[in-house]
Amino acid sequence: MSAVPKDFVLVHPGAALCGRLAVAGDKSISHRSAMFAALAQGRSRISGFLESGDCIATLRAMESLGAEVEIAGRSEVVVQGAGGEFKSPSAPLDMGNSGTGMRLLAGLLSGFGIEARLEGDASLSSRPMGRIAKPLAAMGSDIRMLGPDGRPPLLVRGGGLHAIDYELPVASAQVKSAVLMAGAMAAGRTSVTEPRPTRDHSERIMAALGLPITVDGLRIAIEGSGGAPLRFAARDWRVPGDFSSAAFWMLAAAATPGARVEIDGVGLNPRRTAFMDVLVRMGAKIEVSQRRESDGGEVYGDMELRGGALAGTAVGGDEIPNLIDECPLIAVAGALAEGVTEIRDAAELRAKESDRIAVMCANLASCGVAVEERTDGMLVQGARDAIRGGVEIDSHGDHRIAMAMAILALFAREPILIRGVGCIATSYPDFWEHFELLGGRIERGV
Repeated sequence: MSAVPKDFVLVHPGAALCGRLAVAGDKSISHRSAMFAALAQGRSRISGFLESGDCIATLRAMESLGAEVEIAGRSEVVVQGAGGEFKSPSAPLDMGNSGTGMRLLAGLLSGFGIEARLEGDASLSSRPMGRIAKPLAAMGSDIRMLGPDGRPPLLVRGGGLHAIDYELPVASAQVKSAVLMAGAMAAGRTSVTEPRPTRDHSERIMAALGLPITVDGLRIAIEGSGGAPLRFAARDWRVPGDFSSAAFWMLAAAATPGARVEIDGVGLNPRRTAFMDVLVRMGAKIEVSQRRESDGGEVYGDMELRGGALAGTAVGGDEIPNLIDECPLIAVAGALAEGVTEIRDAAELRAKESDRIAVMCANLASCGVAVEERTDGMLVQGARDAIRGGVEIDSHGDHRIAMAMAILALFAREPILIRGVGCIATSYPDFWEHFELLGGRIERGV
């Protein structure tokens, strides 16, 4: 290995992860609950809130818009809402690394007669925003992309919106949510039609708050307030455990004969659990119990995973929107399985925190995995016994790449050094703590 960088973790192979844990709150739901609590009348208490860099950035933005925020305890936040009206912030809103936060907030702010500038870190500033700017502009929002090639910062001057009927050109829960949030304050009935089902957290929260939203198959519609302030009462929210975080331990256990991992209180929204379906198809042994519903209409429960042998599979089509965050893990699963695993129809991966297709292909190849990069995905040849270590992996500042490669490293011949792991704090601050809790061995950089 070359000279060791500071921002690194050295992952030792050989551990069969076993144990029980509860993963931190769902990132997507944490963002949304913070935004609606900030807009509500009264005090909302959010339990299970994900205290990651991305979600904290959203909370700080809500403060700048007129809400009061108190961190009441571990994973518990109290928000005094702004009573249906936001104020123009006195400084740019720093959304950190969060594409979800920036895109959803651009939609929400479009409904108000205020001006706000949304900024982010270098990674977020490289991500395209034209897909939300187009429908919001069609509704009457003055939204400008100040970076090159339609990238952040964003300048939003909202108010005076009219309803539109919008057909999503690409399945995207973020674009859908941005349009629906703007539509809540537009004049008339705004509808969004999806080409494929995507995450429906926004629809569930809006319905729980009593907003006039309807769902008819792939068409979601909301009756706007015509510019009048949105009036709904504050309430308490319980954020389920993040399925996308649980997915790392699901794969680590499923691919290891003799392993057993239990995960409590994890979100089981059917629009999020496609990765579980893929693992079962590959041969994983998963039991789900105690399904129940939270105040926000989200389903959650407990799961138990036992290790065994996995077989390659193909993922694509309607599955992709609901496991887009887990695609790097599917690539790792393919490397640990017998046979070939194909990922297709996933070109969206190239517009994430990194080009996840190119980066995963490069990292897998450096570990001795035979992988073929394609425009919209990849082919991975199972090579469980040939995964070599003694290499350095670059996360490219992408939290899901870093964590996925940490799982692969468990099955390598020698330790693997993963560079750029600080980004993990944006979505799963307890990842390494949980990694060690389940029996993994690491050496941390300083």
